[in-house]
Amino acid sequence: MFHKNIKLVLAAAIIGFAVYQFIEGEIGNGIFLILLSLIFIFLYFRNEIILLAFLQMRKQDLNGTEKWLSKIKNPEAALVQKQQGYYNYLHGIIQSQKNLSKAEKFFRKALKLGLNMDYDAAMAKLSLAGIVAQKGRKREATTLLQEAKKLDKNGMLTDQIKMMQQQMKKAQAAGGRPRYR
Repeated sequence: MFHKNIKLVLAAAIIGFAVYQFIEGEIGNGIFLILLSLIFIFLYFRNEIILLAFLQMRKQDLNGTEKWLSKIKNPEAALVQKQQGYYNYLHGIIQSQKNLSKAEKFFRKALKLGLNMDYDAAMAKLSLAGIVAQKGRKREATTLLQEAKKLDKNGMLTDQIKMMQQQMKKAQAAGGRPRYR
């Protein structure tokens, strides 16, 4: 809800007041204020609106996710770089149900900005591979699938990657574009 710089200013002000409380001998108040400042520091690195959007995504409520993301008016100014990556990642997932060209742009921007978790980057590359394969760019799709396979260290996307590779082989044998989803 707050701009990223306001969160840091609030955290610094609270820490300053906590130091004053320590000097005055109010140790309990100082400790409480330090803990309170940690909330603002946490929210600097993990935007609360993106966290709520992920919660809606977990419930598979794409409309709710889009509603929360629409509350971020200027993501370049309001979010740090990794948060912008997740902002575009979530928009890519939403747009993959509606408009593949827009989804491709969002996924590419998310990967360019960076994602914290390898699983998320693997999922973005897998989704992007499906989009470009559907558009007939097999070589690029194969490269993206290999990159997704390297990023999927826990093997959570192994089945989806194998299924997409099989569909690409079938499409190549049939001589046409593969059909996904």
